[in-house]
Amino acid sequence: MSHPYSIGTVGTPWATQEKQHWLQAQSIKRSYQDNVVSKIAELKKAFTVEQYGSLNYNERTFDLFAIKSPNWDITKPVALVTGGVHGYETSGVHGALEFVEKFGQHYSQSFNLLVLPCLSPWGYETINRWNPHTVDPNRSFYQESPAQESQMAANYLAQYDENILCHIDLHETTDTDNSEFRPALAARDGVVNHNWNIPDGFYLVGHTQKPQADFQKAIIEEVAKVTHIAPADEQGKLIGVPIEQFGVINYDGTKLGLCMGVTNAPFVSTTEAYPDSAVATPQLCIDGQVAAIKGALNYLIKTPL
Repeated sequence: MSHPYSIGTVGTPWATQEKQHWLQAQSIKRSYQDNVVSKIAELKKAFTVEQYGSLNYNERTFDLFAIKSPNWDITKPVALVTGGVHGYETSGVHGALEFVEKFGQHYSQSFNLLVLPCLSPWGYETINRWNPHTVDPNRSFYQESPAQESQMAANYLAQYDENILCHIDLHETTDTDNSEFRPALAARDGVVNHNWNIPDGFYLVGHTQKPQADFQKAIIEEVAKVTHIAPADEQGKLIGVPIEQFGVINYDGTKLGLCMGVTNAPFVSTTEAYPDSAVATPQLCIDGQVAAIKGALNYLIKTPL
C-alpha cells in the first residue's frame, strides 16, 4: 500500500527547499539530556565513560558518549553494543543503558564491553529516523559518510576494530515505518513508495557475509523467554526479505552502509523490537533488547571459537 507524502512533488526528488520544509516541520518531543545523558552520568560510578564527539544542530550541541568496562583488559575480546542509530527507536537506546546498568559488570568478566547507547540524539529528541539533513545514519556507514553520526562513531570504533568479536546493534521496526518514514523516503528520492508488512514481534537481521546461524538462533531463544518472536508472513518473509530461520533474516550490512557493517567483527546481529504490538510495553521491548545482548554474549562464552 502506498501513502502519499505532504512535502514535494510526486516523482521529483527533494531539493534544498523541500528538505528545509521537512526540517521546519520537526519539533522536540523529549530530552536527550534528561533521558539519556543523565543515565550515562550515573553509570560513571562503575564504568568508564568517554565522549567521542559532538553534533551541532540548530544552535544546539549534542555530546556523544561511549561506555566501557571499568578494567579494560587487552587480552579479552571486545563486545560492542550500539543503540539509537535511528533515534526514534526508543528501546534500542534504553536497552543498551539497562544492559550496562544491570549486567555490565557481570559480562565485563569475560569481555571488554563497549557500548554506544545513542548515536543519533537529535533523532532521539525529535523521534526521527533521519538527521536534520534528511540523511539516514543507518545507511551511511561508509567512507566520507554524509552523516556525522555515522562518521564519528566509525572513527571512534576504528581503534578497537581488530579486537571486536561481536557487535549487537539495537533497533525497532514500528508502524510509523509505513505511515511516516517510508513515504518520506520515497518522496525525498522521487520514487514510488511500497510499504512492507510490519512483523508482529521481535526479529533479527544477520549479515549475509557472516550469517552465523547458530549465533542468531541463540539470541532468538533468549529473547523468546521474555517476548514473542515475529512469525514470517504468508510469503515466508519479514519486511519483504525471505527468512533464514525462525525470527531471522539477512542483509548485506556492509554493502548497504548499515551500522552492523561498521566493524570487522565476525559475530554481528541487528535486533528489531516491535513496540506497536498489542501485547508490547516499553519495558517489554527494553527487556527484549537486553535479552538479545545476553543471548549473544552467553553463546560466545559457551562456544569454543
